[in-house]
Amino acid sequence: MCYIFFLLFLISSITFLLISMNLMILDYSYFFELIFFSLNSLNFTYVILLDWMSTLFLSFVMFISSMVIFYSEEYMEGDLNKNRFILLVVMFVFSMMFLIISPNLISILLGWDGLGLVSYCLVIYYQNVKSFNAGMLTALSNRIGDVALLMAIAWMFNYGSWNFMFYLEMMKQDFNMQLISYFVLLAALTKSAQIPFSSWLPAAMAAPTPVSSLVHSSTLVTAGVYLLIRFNFAFNSSLLFILLFISSLTMFMAGLGANFEFDLKKIIALSTLSQLGLMMSILALGSYKLAFFHLLIHALFKALLFMCAGNIIHNMNNCQDIRYMGSLINQLPLTCTYLNICNWSLCGLPFMSGFYSKDMIVEFMSMGYLNFFIYFIFYISIGLTVSYSFRLTYYTLTGNFNFISMNLIKESGILMLKGMSGLILFVIISGSLFSWLTFSSPIFICLPFFMKIITLIMVFLGGWIGYEISKFKISYKLMSNNFSVKFFSSMWNLPLLSTMGVNYYPLYLGVIYSKIFDLGWSEYYGPKNLANSLKNLTFIQYFSINHIKIYLLMLMIWLFFLVFMF
Repeated sequence: MCYIFFLLFLISSITFLLISMNLMILDYSYFFELIFFSLNSLNFTYVILLDWMSTLFLSFVMFISSMVIFYSEEYMEGDLNKNRFILLVVMFVFSMMFLIISPNLISILLGWDGLGLVSYCLVIYYQNVKSFNAGMLTALSNRIGDVALLMAIAWMFNYGSWNFMFYLEMMKQDFNMQLISYFVLLAALTKSAQIPFSSWLPAAMAAPTPVSSLVHSSTLVTAGVYLLIRFNFAFNSSLLFILLFISSLTMFMAGLGANFEFDLKKIIALSTLSQLGLMMSILALGSYKLAFFHLLIHALFKALLFMCAGNIIHNMNNCQDIRYMGSLINQLPLTCTYLNICNWSLCGLPFMSGFYSKDMIVEFMSMGYLNFFIYFIFYISIGLTVSYSFRLTYYTLTGNFNFISMNLIKESGILMLKGMSGLILFVIISGSLFSWLTFSSPIFICLPFFMKIITLIMVFLGGWIGYEISKFKISYKLMSNNFSVKFFSSMWNLPLLSTMGVNYYPLYLGVIYSKIFDLGWSEYYGPKNLANSLKNLTFIQYFSINHIKIYLLMLMIWLFFLVFMF
């Protein structure tokens, strides 16, 4: 089954790439409207939009999915329900396809809810308490966005069609239609895990690693960014300002949190969160093409980064704590090479694929007339990205030999390595390749020498700080009682607020209500007391006690009336 879907997705990916390039050259967009049936004046239609953007994104999703499914063949080999897992992943990809090709809010909801439902099934795949909690947090956080999208659909009843493509300019100007923009923004913030909905994203790491690779690169979390890219003409300046503030804070918070995390997959998840913040913030600054470009490049190296982490975890007998790793470069040379290349691309080291999008984003931001806060957050976040990447490299690939008893580890899993090797070439060359494709006319950026070079300064400074921090053997004593460390490592207490903060007080109030009102004086002076009073007041109650004497007496009286009255 793996090979069938692998080939299907790979062929689809190549086809969509060629279609996208053709549409880009011709500057065409195809808009298909499939009418299912017509009732009076109401048409039930399914709308498909094929332009260069949707087809290019479909190509990337298909390509990454094909490699992930190929990789899953060996990663999930001991699993009895492997076929079920593959089918779930395929359903996930199809849901994303529905979302990408829809210019209609109703059909977008189909893909949107499909993603939410299948992601829940995949997060709870390893049936244990941690997975169930993570799945519930993921599903409920995303429900907020689903409801926002439903409300946007309900509000669009006023305008005759759900094809939002025709209303974008109107949404920007008409005060009543701005409500739709607010709902769409809320939906995108929940799906792309921006503050204050960030806590579900690291929790979703309970899913198997191939799922994490797919979810955190090109499907679930990017759905929100893609929706905003489609809606970008509908947002007015005040809404974009709110988005810029939230996304830049998310970028900073995730970068800071990753420097204090010890779970290998969670570090990469927080890195995804940081990059999503970067995409959203550049979208808020007005360049949707640049956000889309970074979305594509990020999808490739993040998918491979998760695959490398999965291979390490697989070979280390399911150990995810980076403190138990070290000197892996000797045991897993190819995996570590790939991991390093992805890390460099993530950091934006010159001439890796991430450099082309990240450097352009920062320079585009520097060209604008913004306050110091945004500059500060952007450059510090770049430094933090490099810092946690170098820290990860130090702890896992080099550093001391920290295995407990797993020193017979060796590079295994030829299928997994083949799946990873399918992506590595694109991770290296895709930056320059797609910058030529996406930006048909070159962007002219004119900055002073210091502002041109400050990105590189922050990259190298972040790397140096990450390396120096790694030298501290952060002991349990230093870590456990320090409030600031706890605060930063727990994503500014967001998981606590999203779980206990939402649940605890309503449940506590429920207990109080139950004890005092439902079982207490309210019950006594209300229905219970009323029933007792009525019992004492009426003689009809005696008839319901089922005494046979009463029945016989009533029968005698009835007979007496029958005989003597007539």
